Amino acid sequence: MFSEELEKYDWDEITARISAKTDTDVRHALEKENLTPDDFMALISPAAVPYLEQMARLSMKYTQERFGKTISMYIPLYLSNACTNFCVYCGFNHNNDIKRTTLTPEQIEAECKAIRQLGPFENLLIVTGEHPAVAGVDYLENALRIARPYFNNLSIEVMPLKTEDYYRLTKSGLNGVVCFQETYHKARYNVYHPKGMKSIFDWRLNGFDRMGQAGVHKIGMGVLIGLEDWRTDVTMMAIHLRYLQKHYWKTRYSVNFPRMRPSESGYQPNVTMTDKELAQLTFAFRIFDHDVDISYSTRENPVFRANMMKLGVTSMSAGSKTEPGGYTSTPDALEQFHVSDERTPADVTEEIKHLGYEVVWKDWDKIFD
Repeated sequence: MFSEELEKYDWDEITARISAKTDTDVRHALEKENLTPDDFMALISPAAVPYLEQMARLSMKYTQERFGKTISMYIPLYLSNACTNFCVYCGFNHNNDIKRTTLTPEQIEAECKAIRQLGPFENLLIVTGEHPAVAGVDYLENALRIARPYFNNLSIEVMPLKTEDYYRLTKSGLNGVVCFQETYHKARYNVYHPKGMKSIFDWRLNGFDRMGQAGVHKIGMGVLIGLEDWRTDVTMMAIHLRYLQKHYWKTRYSVNFPRMRPSESGYQPNVTMTDKELAQLTFAFRIFDHDVDISYSTRENPVFRANMMKLGVTSMSAGSKTEPGGYTSTPDALEQFHVSDERTPADVTEEIKHLGYEVVWKDWDKIFD
């Protein structure tokens, strides 16, 4: 399990190594075809800032070689905001005085139909708060069966599950799992997750191993920018990615590094990341791994998303509603976080085409295996 591997790395030591990277380290990393996590550290370090233009060109080159001039589209479907966790930064925090809503089977189908009216989406991301009694495995399995006739590619972003539960869901149409470790800083993790199942660091961390063991086709990883030093956190994620690729080499991977957005919690980030720094991170990750899917959600603003379409990003969401029932009505339930890009899928699609790129609505189906 990766929790054992992570014990080999000291947070403060990694932070110091990143800060100590030099101009020579950056140039050496840019000259290599296959990078190590140490090379990745150089590319996200302050020493790499003078090389952003070169990094952008290299990132665009590798992206087009692997993905062509395409952007894959997906859309989230929030089924429940019930949650037993107390994450201090989240609008679904158990202590927040908000209306809790869990969609019925009939409401789930109505949401699926409403999404189909927005555009030819085939990649659906099903999202719930972490509440096993309300949105447990039985509920998720039924939701997948309801959604399957409407969408060819189903992923979930829910509580970490057991290996056998992931495997069970793959038999009901599950293709991918997205999970955010939030932060790899084990000593500080419980400051942000004081109670609930999410407070168990190793259970969440080792969930990625359980996904791989269950044969999940695609695993999405992410850290939340705003909690701890972002450079150290994404380095730990890069190390984790390499570990997973070695042990579960049949699986595809995606990465996401969302910046904290306003939510009902009112939590203010400890760390801020500028657009320039997020661009640097995106370039660095593409140079580090030519094949990984790099995803941007509607947390990011329209202008920035447009600028990054050609420079490393390969998938985006559009028209997102982050509250249960958001596609069929104006619900009372509050959203998990406020989106930044509020454009319709049609508007985003038109912009992608205007930039000379092709929109991909579907790129994989289990029937072809």
